[in-house]
Amino acid sequence: MTKHQYIIQAALIGALLLIYSANTTRANEPIWPQFRGPNGSGLAAKGQNPPVKFGPEQNVLWKTPVPSGHSSPCVWGDHIFLTGYTKEKKELQVFCIDRSSGNIRWSRIVPAKQIEKVHPVGSPAAATPATDGERVYVYFGSVGLLSYDFAGKQQWTVPLPVPRTRDGHSTSPIVSGELVILNGDEPNDPYLLAVDRHSGKTVWKQTQSSSELRATSHSTPVVWEKQLVIHLGDELVAYNAADGTRIWSVSINTRGTSTPVIGNNVLFVGAWTNLGEPDLRVKLPDFEALVKQYDKDGDMQISKSEFPDDLMVAHRPEIGNVEGGQVYVKPYFQMVDLNQDGLVHEIEWEGVFDFLSTFSKDHGLTAIKLGGSGDITITHVLWQEKRNVPEVPSPLYYDGRVYMVRNGGIVSCMDAETGKLLYRERLGAAGPYYSSPIAAHGRIYIASGKGTITVFAAGDTLQVLARNELKEQIFATPAVVENKLYVRTVKHMYAFGE
Repeated sequence: MTKHQYIIQAALIGALLLIYSANTTRANEPIWPQFRGPNGSGLAAKGQNPPVKFGPEQNVLWKTPVPSGHSSPCVWGDHIFLTGYTKEKKELQVFCIDRSSGNIRWSRIVPAKQIEKVHPVGSPAAATPATDGERVYVYFGSVGLLSYDFAGKQQWTVPLPVPRTRDGHSTSPIVSGELVILNGDEPNDPYLLAVDRHSGKTVWKQTQSSSELRATSHSTPVVWEKQLVIHLGDELVAYNAADGTRIWSVSINTRGTSTPVIGNNVLFVGAWTNLGEPDLRVKLPDFEALVKQYDKDGDMQISKSEFPDDLMVAHRPEIGNVEGGQVYVKPYFQMVDLNQDGLVHEIEWEGVFDFLSTFSKDHGLTAIKLGGSGDITITHVLWQEKRNVPEVPSPLYYDGRVYMVRNGGIVSCMDAETGKLLYRERLGAAGPYYSSPIAAHGRIYIASGKGTITVFAAGDTLQVLARNELKEQIFATPAVVENKLYVRTVKHMYAFGE
């Protein structure tokens, strides 16, 4: 072999070693790459041991002010990706935090012609970023899908129509193989979108079923054996990840608010409706009582000006006086006034009771055996727990049990195989719950909307280990990487560790 050939061979070997080293480093990098970590499971990597007790003055590694937003931390290596929204300037933002120091690595303003309408307690920066280790993918309902490299350079943009929803669109993108997937559910044009992660070009777009009565889904897709499973407004559907074709479905009474989890080839979904349980419903007066109290001009009809502002049809118990937390009839006056004459007649009011009865069926945490084709509602639903179902938080599958937490800090634990209720108790942290539970080192971490993170032992009985007060509202779901707990409040990003 000549000297020149030796040099070429050495260069090739060196290049291969560099590639191997880079791939090995990437494979070993600590990650929490999307909403609730790998495949939305909420499970920390094996062996992770984050602190049990922490707070603003205990076990704080760093604390960084961040813009308002509900997106959860997305972690790859030494990078934490988040989104934010500055209400005063009406500015959307993508930013990256150095995971070691808490310093802001970079921040990018995302221009928007208009800001989507959101729930009073919602945020235009609700979707959690997703990453594949090369780029980060971000969704804003006000803009569309965007891609950035790890240095903050924008790679591509996929403009999408602003969702015409009542409460905003809080689904998060995911990465599946070479595709970035987005659940673009909205009332008039629901779709499932797959774009090439390198170019942003549409690979396929699948139209989903729609109806005027179906609620808009806020769920993030999960992946099972090359299938994309999505919790929609009245059904659970699996699509082929390669081309978006529909594979199977389960009909279910739900508003599609939470993301399912998978354990042992069973999918667990929190099928919630705001009329699903007795304590969520408010009894409406019959027409005679309605007229007697509110018909001011004596024409035996109720005009919009006469209609009471405070007539409630459903409520969220135990969350306090949260703006937008109750469901009143008057905003739906036009739907009640079927002939659009500006008045509610007796027949129209009776129709309200008929309409509500279709939504008053029991909801529940539902276990579904994965697989099959077509409508598998009868054959694959294993069990259902119908009480104390969360509105927003997703369920957690961990070590053969399923956990869920409802407003008021009511936690339920079920045997994952049989659905047997092992316990239902209060955590001792009241208020609304928006964050989803996560698990690490035999412990469950659940954050309340008021800012209390309760840590309790996984098991057949409730054993609370700590209640940690952060003294700021929490909407985001925490992340666990390298024995550290990362928590986003409405004002700060925290890193906790021992």
